[in-house]
Amino acid sequence: MSRINYNGSTSFSSILRKPYQSFNSYFLSEKSPTSTLADLETNTSISTSIHRLKHHKFTKGEILHYGFLSSVWLFVFIIYPASIVYKLPVLLGLLTILSVPATSQFFLPALPILTWLGFYFTSSKIPHSWKPAISVKVLPAMETILYGDDLSNVLATITNRGLDILAWLPYGLTHFGAPFVVAAIMFFFAPPTSLRSFGFAFGYMNLFGVMIQLMFPAAPPWYKNLYGLQPANYTMHGSPGGLGRIDELLGVDMYTTGFSNSPVIFGAFPSLHSGCCIMEVLFMCWLFPRLKILWVFYASWLWWSTMYLTHHYFVDLTGGAVLSLVVFEFVKFKYLPKANKRCRWSYTELEYYSATNDDPLGGSLATTSRLVRGEGGEGDLENFAYSRVYPSLSQQQLQVGQDRNTQEEGFEMGNISRSRSSQRSLSFLGGQSIGVAEENLEEDDEEDVGSESSKTPSVFDEDPQNFATSQTTSVEDLISNSNALTGGGNGPTEKPRPGING
Repeated sequence: MSRINYNGSTSFSSILRKPYQSFNSYFLSEKSPTSTLADLETNTSISTSIHRLKHHKFTKGEILHYGFLSSVWLFVFIIYPASIVYKLPVLLGLLTILSVPATSQFFLPALPILTWLGFYFTSSKIPHSWKPAISVKVLPAMETILYGDDLSNVLATITNRGLDILAWLPYGLTHFGAPFVVAAIMFFFAPPTSLRSFGFAFGYMNLFGVMIQLMFPAAPPWYKNLYGLQPANYTMHGSPGGLGRIDELLGVDMYTTGFSNSPVIFGAFPSLHSGCCIMEVLFMCWLFPRLKILWVFYASWLWWSTMYLTHHYFVDLTGGAVLSLVVFEFVKFKYLPKANKRCRWSYTELEYYSATNDDPLGGSLATTSRLVRGEGGEGDLENFAYSRVYPSLSQQQLQVGQDRNTQEEGFEMGNISRSRSSQRSLSFLGGQSIGVAEENLEEDDEEDVGSESSKTPSVFDEDPQNFATSQTTSVEDLISNSNALTGGGNGPTEKPRPGING
């Protein structure tokens, strides 16, 4: 009996050893011994998170980020009609997974997604008196004006089982699993911290989308097919549209009950099916640009299925795509590192995008991309999760020094030597103290006094209406000079020469 257990354990360990060796040879073999960028947090002590929180300096972006999400959660806990006995454990569980370092590294970046899910499933509990009137005619009218016809009804004119299954695959199956697949791929093949950017962008896109749907409730194409253009109200139930034929084909209730009791029934614009798809396509095109045709084909397939199943108009799909593009571009130039290695463990430093260097129309201002190195230390990149890319301090000093040097040379005149301005700029760029700069200026002043007679006269010396006075000039000399210029006085006087006392 023991021999069987031994052989069984040996075979089981051999089964596990082969995937581990494959993973080690393909991924971990490229990891630098001194780099900690790809390392995961294994600490489970909440005191560590409390210590980090006490010593963390929150930026304005972080205050806005966490303040906004906290206000949404507060709204959710107030609106949801449940006892505090049920709400309190949920709140404590959320705070726990955000406080433990080993779990917070995943759930803290996913906080926008969790906030969107909480807000979405609570939307049905918002009083109807708080919601605006439902629009029935706006979307069909925009569809006709922009595209010449109701494309959803045109595509849904001919239906059969083959087309139903072809439309069901991306809309009813792939749509719900694609975010997890994209997240897993990004964890292994994208630079470290990229998964945080995906969670940030995906969560905020859906959160903003639900807010727009609540502020602008609009009926989808299936409503027009069932009720025409008659006014809608919030007591009506939803419809699965073309997915109802899938339930009939499979003999199970997969979509009818869910879509009939959806938290946001009249949320046609913007289409979050389109928004999620485009967000996934944008990140996959960023990570694997050579497969761009494949990702575009998937987006086109889902767009067709969305209209074929009468769940959205084409203008809804466009609105969701624009929303995803705006959020993605914001995240790309603020949080997302550049993907230029083979896998997560190949990176020893992270290079972030610059709005001027990476944009061909960005202008001529020179700003360099921020580099985050992962050599030694704890490898904690939380401080870089929500930080903006700025020029380095040395570049700022160089730019200010060049501006000051330019200004001083622009105001340089006859008795001000060029060496003074150059020494000012050099002392500024070199980081010298003020005392050293003043000492250089005093030496320049002594040189200027000694060489005053040998200097070329300034442009003011050639003007006959200007004259120079020294410290020994008396009041009578000034009066005589003034009379000579105005033609007054008792007699003609000799006009003083520049630099000579009268």
